[in-house]
Amino acid sequence: MSGGARRVVITGVGVTAPGGIGVKNFWQLLADGRTATRRISFFDPSPFRSQIAAEADFDAEFQGLGPQEIRRMDRAAQFAVVTAREAVADSGLEFGGGDPDRMGVTIGSAVGATMGLDQEYRTVSDGGRLELVDHEYAVPHLYNYLVPSSFATEVAWAVGAEGPSTVVSTGCTSGLDAIGHAAEVIREGSVDVMIAGATDAPISPITVACFDAIKATTPRNDEAETASRPFDASRSGFVLGEGSAVFVLEELERARARGAHIYAEVAGYATRSNAFHMTGLRPDGREMAEAIRVALDEARLNPQDIDYINAHGSGTKQNDRHETEAFKRSLGDHAYRTPVSSIKSMVGHSLGAIGSIEIAASVLAMQNNVVPPTANLHHPDPECDLDYTPLTAREWQTDAVLSVGSGFGGFQSAVVLADAGRRIR
Repeated sequence: MSGGARRVVITGVGVTAPGGIGVKNFWQLLADGRTATRRISFFDPSPFRSQIAAEADFDAEFQGLGPQEIRRMDRAAQFAVVTAREAVADSGLEFGGGDPDRMGVTIGSAVGATMGLDQEYRTVSDGGRLELVDHEYAVPHLYNYLVPSSFATEVAWAVGAEGPSTVVSTGCTSGLDAIGHAAEVIREGSVDVMIAGATDAPISPITVACFDAIKATTPRNDEAETASRPFDASRSGFVLGEGSAVFVLEELERARARGAHIYAEVAGYATRSNAFHMTGLRPDGREMAEAIRVALDEARLNPQDIDYINAHGSGTKQNDRHETEAFKRSLGDHAYRTPVSSIKSMVGHSLGAIGSIEIAASVLAMQNNVVPPTANLHHPDPECDLDYTPLTAREWQTDAVLSVGSGFGGFQSAVVLADAGRRIR
C-alpha cells in the first residue's frame, strides 16, 4: 500500500446475534461471558447427530420490517437489512444523504438463503413426497432466495446506496473478506463510504445434515449451554449459529470532517488459500500465518504491536491446533504474551457471518479496553498453549487487534484493526 493511500475507518456498527440483538446487548453478552447455545427450536432436531445451535431471538416485525419485506426476504436478508440500518443510524449518516454514487455495499454470506430455500422445497414437494414439484405453491419471490446477490440489493435499497454492490462468498471467511474488499474499494477512490458486513441464517435441516455427515459439529446435546469449547481438551466440534454484523466504512478525512465517531481503522487485510483440502488443514498453519504477515505489513505494524487476537476458534480439534501454530509462526514470542479468545464459545459459528460478528467484537473490545473471554475453557489442550482468556473477560489496553478466519475450501484471512488516532503513518 502506497504512502498516499486513503485510510479507511469504521464509523458505524450494527449486530444481530444469538443472545444479543443490537450492539449493546451483544457486547453485554460477551463481557459477561454468557452463552447463547441451546437445543434447536426451529424444527425437530431429534433425527440428527448434533441437535443444538445458537439461535437469535429475532422478531422481524419488532425490528421494524414491514409485511412485504418479511414476505420478500429470507431470514438472512432480514438480518442484514436490520443490522445495516442500525449501523447507518449509529454512524450519523443520513439515509439517502450525500452522493449515492459514492456509497457502495458489500455483504458476505457462505450459504445464502438456506432457510428460505429449505422451506420452499418442502412446500413445493409436499414435504419431499413429490418428485415432480409443483411450482405454484412457491412464494412469488423465490428467485430472491436463489441468488445471494439479493442480500446486497436489499441492503443497498435500505440505505440508498447506488455505488458498487457486491456479495462475497468465501465460506467461513466471507465476513472478513467482505470488510477487506470494502476497504480496498474506498482506498482505490471508487467510493467514500461502504456499508459492509455479512449475514447467514443456516440453521435448517439440510445444513445440520451436511455437518453431521462430516462430524464437524458437536454431539454434546445434553450440555447445550457449554457445548462450544474452543481450545479445550474436551472439545468435540463446533456449534452452529446464525446472525449478522454490518459496518459503515468511511474514508478517514471525510469521517473527521463531519465529526463522526471513529471506532477503529481497518489498517490491514490479507487472504490466502491452502490449495490443500476442502475441509482439512495443514498442522503448521503456514497459510494463515502468511495472511497475518501480509495484513501486518499493510497496516505497517509489527507483531509486538498486536494487543489482542480474536481467533477463529471453532472448537474442532484440527482448527484450534492449526490456528495456535499460525499465531506462533507469525507473531513469534509475542504470541505467548497476547490475549486470544474465541467468541464462538458464546454465539456459535454462524458460517459466513461470523467473521463480521468477530470484527464487531474486536471493535467493541477496543472501545472498552476489555478482552472478551473464551467461555467453557476449563481444561486447555496441551497443544494449545497460548493465553486464551478463559471464562472471564479481562481489562486490557487494546489499541490494535488481529482478527482471523479459516474456511472450508482452504480460505485463510486476517484483518488488522488499529486505533486511528494513535497510529503513525
